[in-house]
Amino acid sequence: MTAEISELGKTSQATLAGQHADGGFVPDQSRAERKKSFDVADFGVPSGREEEWRFTPVDRLSPLLAEKVTDDDALTVTIEGEGFETGTLAIGEAPRGTVLTPGDRASVLAHALTQDASHLVIPAEAELTQPARLTIHGEGADKRANGHVVIEAKHHSKALVILDHTGSAQVTANVEIITEDGADLTLVSVQRWDDDALHLADHTALVGRDASYRHIAVTLGGAIVRMNSNVRYAGPGGEATLLGVYFSDAGQHLEHRSFVDHNAPRCTSLVTYKGALQGETARTVWVGDVLIRAEAEGIETYELNRNLVLTDGARADSVPNLEIETGEIEGAGHASSTGRFDDEQLFYLQARGIPEAEARRLVVRGFFADIINKIGVPEVVDPLMEAIEAELAATQEIVEEQA
Repeated sequence: MTAEISELGKTSQATLAGQHADGGFVPDQSRAERKKSFDVADFGVPSGREEEWRFTPVDRLSPLLAEKVTDDDALTVTIEGEGFETGTLAIGEAPRGTVLTPGDRASVLAHALTQDASHLVIPAEAELTQPARLTIHGEGADKRANGHVVIEAKHHSKALVILDHTGSAQVTANVEIITEDGADLTLVSVQRWDDDALHLADHTALVGRDASYRHIAVTLGGAIVRMNSNVRYAGPGGEATLLGVYFSDAGQHLEHRSFVDHNAPRCTSLVTYKGALQGETARTVWVGDVLIRAEAEGIETYELNRNLVLTDGARADSVPNLEIETGEIEGAGHASSTGRFDDEQLFYLQARGIPEAEARRLVVRGFFADIINKIGVPEVVDPLMEAIEAELAATQEIVEEQA
């Protein structure tokens, strides 16, 4: 089997944000210097040479990166659950825009072109017994949609919020999350788009004092899906966990980027993403940035990315970055790996009478097992396992064709 594998990482990586008159890019000295603005004019259409876009097939995103308003019938949005409040927020109406300041063209378009953002509030000290579920269904691959959602978990509340994306559309979307002091919020974003959907998303959270925030990304569908998951802290003692599972087929580009900004003391973060790839031109990208500022003493952080290449012709890029401005921390580290099936594992299982197809399924299940156990949400895990089983059936057909 042949596959393209890329693993890159640095303790401190400069980013390319500015541009010389001759076309060359000027490197930032820190991830903290990345441009942010609410003005669309501050972000031109990317060329693909910029650091934050260099892995993304921007040539296929021209319709989505154009300044175009939402088509009237592009999306159908339904909200299910009880125990929370809903409403809308206009541009400039707090708390909209207090946590998420756009950092790229897709995010600024979602902000500027969404007049009324959806607003979901979990009341103080409330504990939701059932998930709050937002189902976003695209009505056509040629339809443009821009969206913005603001989620507030008031102090000492506890809730699970699920965003479920289905159908097809061209979508730019922001999700702004406020987790107040002592709150416990889990946000799950499931991308089950049709094969022709385009989805660019920015999820940015502010984690309060002694609050707990979990962000879970499950990406299985879509032609191009690119999700930025960002976290910073409003006080000491905050905990942030970012988990991701993705499975890319032929022709799919699935890209996940995370940025944990440790800007407060005695906080923790754990980032764990795992993905599998199969088929010609299947592509995944994971870029993980962690910035530990000088004031973030006593923090602990770790980020991990693992990729499993199942067939010929797939490519995974994995880039962990760690930038440290203080040595007074509990611990910090990162790791990434990309590889093919372990032939010894397959041989071990087959030597015990397990057919090859079933042996492959067991290896992949084992690969995903630890992160699926960390998710621990039946409403997410059960459909995820069914989807992985369907992907594995397709994998076996590809393997047989390549044999």
